Amino acid sequence: MAQSHLEPCSRGLINAEPCPEELGRVGPLLQRRLVLAACVLASSMVFIDGSALTVALPALRDDFAASLATVQWVVNSYVLALAAFVLIGGALADVYGKARMLMTGCALFGVMSALCALAGEPLLLIVARFFQGAAAAIVAPASLALIGATYPKKDRGKAIGVWASASALTTAGGPILGGWVTEVFGWPAIFWLNPPLAAAAIGLLLYARPKDAPDQRPFDIPGAFLLALALGVIAWGLSAIGPTEGSDMAGISISTQTIIAVVFGIALIAGYVVWERRTAHPMTPPRLFSNSSFTGLNLATFMIYAALSVMFFLMPFELIDRRGLSATVAGMAFLPFSLSVGFLSTVAGGLGDRYGAKAMLSLGALLSAGAYLLLIFLRPFSFGLGIIFPMALLGVAFAAMIGPLTSAVISSVDEKDEGLASGVNNAASRIAQLIGVALAAGFAAMVGGYMIAFWVAAALSAAGAVIVWRVMPSGLVSRA
Repeated sequence: MAQSHLEPCSRGLINAEPCPEELGRVGPLLQRRLVLAACVLASSMVFIDGSALTVALPALRDDFAASLATVQWVVNSYVLALAAFVLIGGALADVYGKARMLMTGCALFGVMSALCALAGEPLLLIVARFFQGAAAAIVAPASLALIGATYPKKDRGKAIGVWASASALTTAGGPILGGWVTEVFGWPAIFWLNPPLAAAAIGLLLYARPKDAPDQRPFDIPGAFLLALALGVIAWGLSAIGPTEGSDMAGISISTQTIIAVVFGIALIAGYVVWERRTAHPMTPPRLFSNSSFTGLNLATFMIYAALSVMFFLMPFELIDRRGLSATVAGMAFLPFSLSVGFLSTVAGGLGDRYGAKAMLSLGALLSAGAYLLLIFLRPFSFGLGIIFPMALLGVAFAAMIGPLTSAVISSVDEKDEGLASGVNNAASRIAQLIGVALAAGFAAMVGGYMIAFWVAAALSAAGAVIVWRVMPSGLVSRA
């Protein structure tokens, strides 16, 4: 699932924008507030869609009589487009204007949401979800960059606070809202929530948008195509992981399809790397990845967020299928996680400034590994002990990581590369979600797959902690 409220470096995207005061483009207070409201509405639309749909997956599967692989692609088609196009979405905002691209993204997201609601068969839903993800890839960077382009640096703290609080509240309420809407109206109603939000955001921007100052800079379309194709091939191959027909755990094998797809996907990634080294306008400049701290932090981000995506995909099926809970109650299981992230992230960021981002990131990754292990060992126990307690601990763990991760990634590069570094790190988290969902769906097809998947999630998080500890300088100074 796309956990939009957990983009690691979203605040970095805002702070990296040139100060409008220095450019002589500061608008009146009312205009700035209306633009902020539009950006919050646009972002909230994406947050609600991602978190609310999580608990609707079992109902969607039953309604279509679909396989778990089909449900996986309802998620992965969205995340694939978002992961592949989020960097190019930011480039489009720079070239054609942030406000203009935000309105375009909102309109496309609203239309695709309506098509998702009306989809009468899985293939149409998967295709509509892909284009919905492409729209989100425009909305996310454009809305964040527009906040930075509208507010002077001295006022950005409050604007970011409003945006972050709205993110926390909408995401925290998303699973409960999604569960209730699914029970009362059915899963398509979740998608009908988006068009009114898109229309409201567009209306505010038409009235109050600042004058765009496009930066005529080419963007890397071949690179985006190679990356999207590579990710799609790898995700398709991983979706075939599972037991052979009629077998138990001893009969599990990795199919030829998986091996060929993964090898081909890796070859495409190698081609992407070669292209990025040769093109004059790379999407991910090679100089960033010659920085061992930046590369290591992105690898740790990938592992930590892949583990989280395993949990987000499997948990609704565990709650509804095995525990027999309603969709509304299942949605409440995600509340401790979302509230902990929303209300403790600022506190954790302050602790990171005091004790160092390295310590907080390592501790958070280890705590998340512990939470996944608790979801295994406490599985036989009550809902409160077996689910709510580990989920609350997982929320505390991610609250400890998000602020310091922003600080660490931004501080690991030169100031001129801050915005690009933020985009790359957000893309890393999206790619991790794509791979994590593919792995989760593969494990879910196995006997005992729930246990195996959470052992893998714990191992990935622990590996992320080790990488952070090894590559990150202890004295990294925050500029975020």
